[in-house]
Amino acid sequence: MSSTASGKNGTWRNWGGNVVTRPAREVTPASVDELAEALRRAAEDGMKVKAVGTGHSFTSIAATDGVLIRPQLLTGIRKIDRDDMTVTVEAGTPLKRLNLALAREGLSLTNMGDIMEQTVSGATSTGTHGTGRESASIAAQLKGLELVTADGSVLVCSEKENPEVFAAARIGLGALGVVTALTFAVEPVFLLTAREEPMSFDKVLAEFDELWAENEHFEFYWFPHTGSTNTKRNNRSAGPAEPVSQVAGWIEDELLSNGVFQVAQWVGRAAPATIPAIARLSSKALSARTYTDIPYKVYTSPRRVRFVEMEYAVPREAVTETLRELRTMIDGSGLRISFPIEVRTAPADDITLSTASGRDSAYIAVHMVKGTPYQGYFTAAERIFTAYEGRPHWGKVHTRDAEYFAGVYPRFEEFTALRDRLDPDRLFQNDYLRRVLGT
Repeated sequence: MSSTASGKNGTWRNWGGNVVTRPAREVTPASVDELAEALRRAAEDGMKVKAVGTGHSFTSIAATDGVLIRPQLLTGIRKIDRDDMTVTVEAGTPLKRLNLALAREGLSLTNMGDIMEQTVSGATSTGTHGTGRESASIAAQLKGLELVTADGSVLVCSEKENPEVFAAARIGLGALGVVTALTFAVEPVFLLTAREEPMSFDKVLAEFDELWAENEHFEFYWFPHTGSTNTKRNNRSAGPAEPVSQVAGWIEDELLSNGVFQVAQWVGRAAPATIPAIARLSSKALSARTYTDIPYKVYTSPRRVRFVEMEYAVPREAVTETLRELRTMIDGSGLRISFPIEVRTAPADDITLSTASGRDSAYIAVHMVKGTPYQGYFTAAERIFTAYEGRPHWGKVHTRDAEYFAGVYPRFEEFTALRDRLDPDRLFQNDYLRRVLGT
């Protein structure tokens, strides 16, 4: 186990650049026993503890001025169980590494988000999700987990063992302990056919229910200041595989979606008046395409343009009305929005603080490029989202507090009572958890 004091070079920043923290001590445990010892030592020294993954959260959920736990030595697959069709993986394993390893074994997760850089524990603990009519978030695919609690105890949790902890710790916000291993349900690798095509904003809203019902995975991006969207429909396929060619993939995913898009963001930031014209050009840059490949190559995309993001889950039946209000707000505000707005869905699940807990949900994500003032836009959008009892993504910018969450999460008190039991002295407390969960 390595432990380093933070000085000038000990500053930690998140991926979006909007969170900076200076922990007093950093610890990189190489085993569960070393982690438990680090927690006991921190408690003896009167220091708070937070674990951090790759920093893809835009909130300060992992920030601390105490002990920062880095899990990069807790990586790799512990076990593949082909009888139960599960894989147990160390908490610090990046999703990209897990996806590659599963593919080599002829296996796959059922659903995933569009970014693979996160650690498995960071992704699940904050509620990372993709889009799906029937398949839910990454955390909803968990069959078990291992958690080290504030007193150094190791809890093995599943629907049969410590079920009340399992119900909450799948999306635990780092408030219940440090996750050290996760067991995912997997299935034999399959093929997905992706169909991407432009569609008008009004047509998407008018046909949203049909588009959702007819496709296993449906999502779209709307370009503010335009009436245009780019839609994506992913459905299982019998094959054959027809992946995007290397040249076409580079042009679409690297040159246009990242390179040209980055330049457009720079231009828009320097000259905001040009943003509507840039948006109209951007909305026409990507043409329709269809391809078939294994899941992670369809679900995920490279994201090299850095941004700050707010995302809310609203009841699925309210998504079109929410989007119409969002468009009216943008059109009448004088705001210049250079980033497309992303819309996805998820079915209801049974995780205590999942944004889809107990209700079918639609996710609306708003973004601003890194370094651009975002507060005015996000505040106006949040006002609309909260009018529909929206639930913000735990790892993305929002201003909600414990009082609000107690009103939109029926099982909120169940989570806080469990936290009182597992971490009565608040070893894992920080300013973010104090705000969203209370003291």
